[in-house]
Amino acid sequence: MVFHTANMRSCIHSIYLLLNISNSPWNAAKEPNVCQWKGVTCNSTLNNSVVSLSLSGFGLSNSSFLPMLCHIDSLQSLDFSNNSLTSIPIEFFNSCGGIDELKSLNFSNNMLVGSLPTFQKFPGLESLDLSFNHLSGNIDSQLNDLSALKNLNLIFNNFNGSVPSRLGKSRVLERLELSVNNFTGSIPMDIGTYGNLILIDLSRNMLTGVIPESVGNLTRLQILILSSNQLNGAIPVGLSRITKLQRFAANQNKFVGSIPSNITKFLKNLDLSYNEITGEIPSEFLLPSNLHTVDLSYNKLHGPIPESISPSLVRLRLGSNNLSGPISSVRFASLQNLMYLELENNTFTGMIPTEIGSCTKLALLNLAHNELNGTLPVELGHLTNLQVLKLQLNKLGGDIPGQIGGLNILSILNISWNSLNGTIPSSISNCGKLLSLNLQGNDLTGSIPDNISKLNYLLELQLGENKLRGRIPSMPLKLQISLNLSSNLFEGPIPRTLSGLNNLEVLDLSNNNFSGEVPDFLAQLSSLTLLILSNNQLSGVLPMFNQHVSVNKSGNPELRPAESSSPVSSKNRKSVAMTIVITLAAAVLAVGVVAIIFLLISRRFHKVNDNQLQSWEVLSPPQVIRGNLLTANGIHKSNIDIAKAMEVIASPANIVLKTRFSTYYKAIMPSGASYFVKKLNWSDKIFQLGSHDKFVQELEVLGNLSNSNVMIPLAYVLTVDSAYLFYEFAPKGTLHDILHGSLKYSLDWASRYSIAVGVAQGLAFLHGCTSSPILLLDLSSRSIVLKSLKEPQVGDIELFKVINPSKSTGSLSTVAGSVGYIPPEYAYTMRVTMAGNIYSFGVVLLELLTGKPAVSEGTELAKWVLSNSVRPDKLDHILDFNIIRTSLVVRNQMLAVLKVAIACISVSPEARPKMKSVLRMILNAR
Repeated sequence: MVFHTANMRSCIHSIYLLLNISNSPWNAAKEPNVCQWKGVTCNSTLNNSVVSLSLSGFGLSNSSFLPMLCHIDSLQSLDFSNNSLTSIPIEFFNSCGGIDELKSLNFSNNMLVGSLPTFQKFPGLESLDLSFNHLSGNIDSQLNDLSALKNLNLIFNNFNGSVPSRLGKSRVLERLELSVNNFTGSIPMDIGTYGNLILIDLSRNMLTGVIPESVGNLTRLQILILSSNQLNGAIPVGLSRITKLQRFAANQNKFVGSIPSNITKFLKNLDLSYNEITGEIPSEFLLPSNLHTVDLSYNKLHGPIPESISPSLVRLRLGSNNLSGPISSVRFASLQNLMYLELENNTFTGMIPTEIGSCTKLALLNLAHNELNGTLPVELGHLTNLQVLKLQLNKLGGDIPGQIGGLNILSILNISWNSLNGTIPSSISNCGKLLSLNLQGNDLTGSIPDNISKLNYLLELQLGENKLRGRIPSMPLKLQISLNLSSNLFEGPIPRTLSGLNNLEVLDLSNNNFSGEVPDFLAQLSSLTLLILSNNQLSGVLPMFNQHVSVNKSGNPELRPAESSSPVSSKNRKSVAMTIVITLAAAVLAVGVVAIIFLLISRRFHKVNDNQLQSWEVLSPPQVIRGNLLTANGIHKSNIDIAKAMEVIASPANIVLKTRFSTYYKAIMPSGASYFVKKLNWSDKIFQLGSHDKFVQELEVLGNLSNSNVMIPLAYVLTVDSAYLFYEFAPKGTLHDILHGSLKYSLDWASRYSIAVGVAQGLAFLHGCTSSPILLLDLSSRSIVLKSLKEPQVGDIELFKVINPSKSTGSLSTVAGSVGYIPPEYAYTMRVTMAGNIYSFGVVLLELLTGKPAVSEGTELAKWVLSNSVRPDKLDHILDFNIIRTSLVVRNQMLAVLKVAIACISVSPEARPKMKSVLRMILNAR
């Protein structure tokens, strides 16, 4: 081996012996040349001296070796990120400060606690990264001696006090990242003296006061992020003079006053949403050619939209203001790049301009809740890239143009609560990707088109409050959320065309003229939870419905209840009331793409009623085509008896859980061991693996995984129409059942914290699988089971491998996720991502912290938390009072985990931390 000095040789080998890392990639016996070791970089032109050490992800927890590194005087870069270090010895700073060439120091994503150490000397240090740790205290002069400091990253710690203003005596700082801490006070005036700054991120702190005018002196500044603080005052005019500024985000603050007219002169992205900005939008505000995205929603702006808008604009959000005037004055014909136009909740008047049909890249058009009138322009049919069209709560009249059928990738169409008349065009069936169709609250006449059944992806159909009559045709068989035909002119017997809706959860036939007996097939709709028959002319005896179904039959004096039907319990009445509230909220308010599927999974994962099970008959065991073990575990090999399991699943009495695509049976083996046997409906087209061989190959890959926090398949059985997977039995049921059921008070903070850590460990494992990441199509508290109150397991991992969303409407709800867990970006794409999984996990964390479900009374938990988190005095009120009152230690830990959850549910997918970082931050919280 050739080394720069004998000290270096001794140092490296001493570190090698001291670390003794399990599974370490370092092996002196196999590779004597240190320069070939992973993470070690040498400079051949400097006698093979070591210039860089990267021990990122080495599993380090003992930091005692760090001072030894300071003997390597050729070091330029040290990277200890992604480990479990809790402290850095003071000797490290005393010794390494003398290395003139040391330029970069990275301790991010560890478990460091305590205050920020003082950096003396370190004459060449340019980059310091201590992000994603648990450091706390004030920052005063600890960094002032760093004369070469250019990049400082301290995000996601617990620093408090004022924002530091002494950041290197030479003031050459270029990147200042201090977001997600507890800094208070105002932004220091001195920040304007750091003339080399190109990035400032102070978001998610508790800053008050105004933006200092001195910021306008930062002529090199490119990115300024001040979101989620309590800043006030006006937006300084000086920002409009920074020619390099491309992104300015100051949303979720308390800014007032008007918008500086030239602030967008050089900007590319501007977000001032959720403030208290008043006045009109300046006429030239949207005109600069460099402008791509503008978000001014949720302010107090008034007046019209500027007529001239830049052809480069991609997204314009002006919703929830007091804007008025006709939108026809806007020159839409030039907006060839516009993809998202959101003008909802204002008082715009006039007609929808025909020129809007020229914006052919539009994917989202939201003009809901205004005072628009006139007819729907046929030119809307030109918007062939449109996925979401929201026009509800206006004063629109006339016919629904047949050209609407040209929108063949449209997923959301809401024109409810207008004055539309005429018939429903049969061309609507050409919108083959529709998930939700809402025409409620109009004056539509005629009959429902026969070809409505061709909408194979449709999850919700709202046709109530119209004047429809005639024959009710066959409906899309995969309708899941709701079919609302209420308050129309339908008459005669309830048609048998409704008999195939086995996925439907809410059926509303109220306020019509239906007559005759209630047909038995309604009681056989397996997913039904709410049936509204009120105010018709029905007679006879009501069929026997399952106890989880609420039936409203009022206003039918000749309709008698079944004699053997049991009264609905108080608990069920509350559940029904909640279902009705959520249904009305989804239908009337229609707040956002996610809101229209509030009821999608209202009973998607539920315990089966014991009384119901007693009436089921035992069926013949299914005929096994193929079956085998997937696990090498000897205990499971000896316990699992496939023949016995097939006998068990022949009896519905053994069903313990149900999901949209799976039925879980409890199978007790001859040995006495219990297992979950999970049935997948093989006959459904959702399973893209056309051959049994391919299906088994994918299962074998999953069966080779090993993680205690993931439900790993242990064996499989294939039959003609189904696939059965075996798992370890989780006796406590789902996290949702425990957290929101009768046992919720048995979950103390220790249990909730253990569950959070366990789920995070499971997800980090799945995202880090070496062959390819395993993503979850539907992560929620319902897809997490508990072996004990501290041992969670993440389930449904096989769905990502075997479900094909393009083959069946049934899969779409899973791809989108459960209501309340769906990340905002899924409004425009159903593509499942790691960032989407992290958002869903953030909601699970919020459930553990607040004790509230993901959706309560029509409000999503994530949105409620975000709206309250901008005020630090509200944080305690977010958390579950029964838990937070336990002790000050518990409170502090819960607040630390809350900060992690808020990062996970960030509106921006790019801003969410990776799963490994999330796990480390949760571990840091204790």
